[in-house]
Amino acid sequence: MDRLTNTIRPYAWGSTTALPTLLGVEPTGEPQAELWMGAHSGAPSRLDRGAGQVALSDVIAADPEGELGAATVAKFGPRLPFLLKILAAGAPLSLQVHPDPAQAKAGFEDEERRGVPIDAGHRNYKDPNHKPEMICALTAFDGLCGFRAPLDAAELLAGLDVDSLKPYVDLLHAHPEEAALREMLTAVLTADRAEMAHTVHETAAAAERLGGPYAPYATLAHHFPGDPGVIAAMLLNHVRLQPGEAMFLGAGVPHAYIDGLGVELLANSDNVLRAGLTPKHVDVPELLRIARFEPGDPNVLRPEGDGGEEVYESPIDEFRLSRFLLAPGGVSRVLSQDAPQILLCTAGSVTAGSVTAGELPLAPGESVFVPAGEKVELSGSGTVFRATVVV
Repeated sequence: MDRLTNTIRPYAWGSTTALPTLLGVEPTGEPQAELWMGAHSGAPSRLDRGAGQVALSDVIAADPEGELGAATVAKFGPRLPFLLKILAAGAPLSLQVHPDPAQAKAGFEDEERRGVPIDAGHRNYKDPNHKPEMICALTAFDGLCGFRAPLDAAELLAGLDVDSLKPYVDLLHAHPEEAALREMLTAVLTADRAEMAHTVHETAAAAERLGGPYAPYATLAHHFPGDPGVIAAMLLNHVRLQPGEAMFLGAGVPHAYIDGLGVELLANSDNVLRAGLTPKHVDVPELLRIARFEPGDPNVLRPEGDGGEEVYESPIDEFRLSRFLLAPGGVSRVLSQDAPQILLCTAGSVTAGSVTAGELPLAPGESVFVPAGEKVELSGSGTVFRATVVV
């Protein structure tokens, strides 16, 4: 078991206060968006086994089976298949979807064959992997997830009483469900930009005046004035997670995070197709090909367990998220499995103990990497999230 030293990513949408408050440090005044824990090449965690700080990715590369376990290597290859984060949204993230495994592989190979530079702004596929993800709220957490039923979206748009939205309302009434959503999103993203900017301005003014269910879209328009993504976002379900609640986001499901602090666990990939709420590249044809135009209610997850380990169920094997709520003077928890783990404290004061590392105290925001097969005992008072894989 090794204590991890982790990197904070200063993306522009990050909160200036949420992560410092969790970590118990003074704010810098700059946005602090994500604390990364894992072996992603963009910002691998570091650990020290007596020879100074070494990237976790290098440790794993030197002995994949010893660190990950034979079953993990056989199933996912010689790499950590997940990335754990604390995400602190102070402003909305882009409206986006992620590809499934076959789409990611084909898209990556196509762009490689065409010689698109890996760091090009218009590149869609940075790797051949899919990117399912789960977000678990630590505070009240606002987001958008999945398409509304077309008639519900039409009712929401009509309630704004904005003349330039009426053609979109008619369009949502004119087609079967999935076709209506596709036609509406296509029309919004291919509209004349000057005309769309005017529509967004009128929509924002009406949303600000009406408030209530329209308040999230007024927020989006405030951060992204004139962006077609503001209208596209009204096709999606607005979700407010309470602390401890989570959402799983699979391939093709459109989503965006608006505000809040949460634990995010995702497959180790960078593949994103954006629909708006961003100054970055939007590839409309590829987005429309990848998005799943299936309306439905967002599936808010609550942890399942018997008072010990509480698991957030998901349909994929690259990651498994669970948590432990440790009470003062309560029973300690012993964890052991033939797969890698990252343990993250988010509240209280806990201790992780093992034969190799002794006892490591963990404060909020601190984490440890546990190689496959190592037994760890958790004790103290607080909350610990466990990220691992299914093998």
